[in-house]
Formats: sequence, C-alpha cells, structure tokens
Amino acid sequence: MSSTLKGYVNSELLVTPGELEEQLRGSVPPLVIDLRSAEKFAQGHVLGAVHLDLFGVSLIDTNPAPLEAFLWMVGHLLTTRGVSQDRSTVVYDEQSGIRAARAFWFLELFGHSCSRLLDGGFGAWVSQGFVTTIQTVTPDKVEWDIARVSDRVATCSDVASRVGRDGVVLLDTRSDAEYYGTNVRAKRGGAIPGAVHIEWTRNLDGSGAFKAASELRSMYEENSVTPDKEVISYCQGGYRAAHSYLALRLLGYPRVRNYVGSWKEWGDREDLPGERPRRKLTEIVVITGLVT
Repeated sequence: MSSTLKGYVNSELLVTPGELEEQLRGSVPPLVIDLRSAEKFAQGHVLGAVHLDLFGVSLIDTNPAPLEAFLWMVGHLLTTRGVSQDRSTVVYDEQSGIRAARAFWFLELFGHSCSRLLDGGFGAWVSQGFVTTIQTVTPDKVEWDIARVSDRVATCSDVASRVGRDGVVLLDTRSDAEYYGTNVRAKRGGAIPGAVHIEWTRNLDGSGAFKAASELRSMYEENSVTPDKEVISYCQGGYRAAHSYLALRLLGYPRVRNYVGSWKEWGDREDLPGERPRRKLTEIVVITGLVT
C-alpha cells in the first residue's frame, strides 16, 4: 500500500517497493543503501544498492567530545557510500526495521533533505517480485558538507533535565523484560522515571511494514504520547528508539528526539535516577493465566 494511502502526515518519508523500482528506472535514480549484514547483502540485494552495516557502531557516552567524534565517524561512513545533500537516498533492511530506521535518523540528524525508508524492506521487495542481484557497485566519490539538526538528538543531560517535566514524554521502546527490569543489560535494570513504555515492534504490521497512521496515532495517543508534547525516545543504544522516532515523524509530531546513549548510558550511571516499574494487575492476570 502506498504511504500516502496509509494516511501519514509525512508520507514522503517512506517509499514502497513499486515506487522505488520506478524511480530506479528514472534519469536520476536515488542512492539506495542496504543496512543488512554483509552476508545477507552478498546473497542478494536491490539492484544498484551499496552496502553499509552500522550495526554495532554505537555510543554510550553523550558528553560533547565523544558525541562529536561518534557523529563525525558516522557521517564519514555515509559519505564513503555516496551520500550527498543533493541526492535522494533510500535506506532499507530486512523489513521496516531498526537498522534502516537508525540510518534514516542519522540522515535527518545530519540535515539530509530527502531521506526515505523502504517500507517493508527487502522482504517486501522480494515478495513483490522485483529484481535482485549479487553484483556490487562502487559508491560515487562525493563531498557532503554535513550540517547538524540539534533538535533531532538528545543527550544524557537533555534527558536528565526533562525527567518529570510537564509537556515532555520519555518514550521507552524496549521489550517488556527490559522495561520491567527482569532483563538487565546495564549496571541497573529498570527504566527512566516516568517513562511511557511502547515497544517498537508495535509500530509494524504482520508483514513487517509500518502500520497505517490511524493505528499508530491511536496507539500513541492512548498512552498520552501526543503531538503537543516533546517526545524523547530511548532503548538500549538508540536503534529501536530511532524506529519509534520515525513512526512519530510519519504522524507529523513536530518535536521528536532520539536519546542516542539510551539505557546503556543511563543504566550504567548510578548517579542518575531510575525506577523498576510494576506490572499492571491486568497484565499479571493474563501472563499467569489466572483468568480464562
């Protein structure tokens, strides 16, 4: 289904397999970046795509110096793959997944003016019968004067100053086990105090594409994540948070940021506040099977 038909405010942030295939046959085709593993890329990819695996390239210290060095490195990697300000760029992974969403977020952070994600990813491309290849291409050498859109990223100090503040939502996009502290992936388990928990997988439909706007909007607004608020998403390392960042951008939320250090940074800092959320009674009943 076309992203326009899904009812998004910012439908131009997604591209369908059919739309991409048509654009690749045009006189000025977009740059296409495959964010999957090197092994999967070698087994087949979208015709003309270049490969960039950013998975594992992470940051756990958002103080100014390490953040600046990290973003310079990511920007450099994108440039080596042919990214430039004046060329439309499409990113994808296996589905509408976290690898591609994180690359999309980096591109927006760096001020790229035409970044899109392939909705449904490579899986949708293949299932709709479009051509794949194992041939590789050499990325163009480009110059890109990278800017920085500061209100796309949140640091530890940004989050700390907003805990408990009216008009701000801290959005936890991790799994239930991480949020409730039973799966501990830092020095501490739990969540940032007052965070709203909506796991990132709930953004997707059964095919691995983004849900329609009406479904996404209802899910977020029912949890008090509304467009009038500043929303800062976080996860373990900024991957899943980038996915929900994109979901909210699709809905037209004007103030959305990705806390790139996320729980790994926050949970390792014992000087910062944390909480161990308690499950609602209804959740406990369903999980334990006490009610039929």
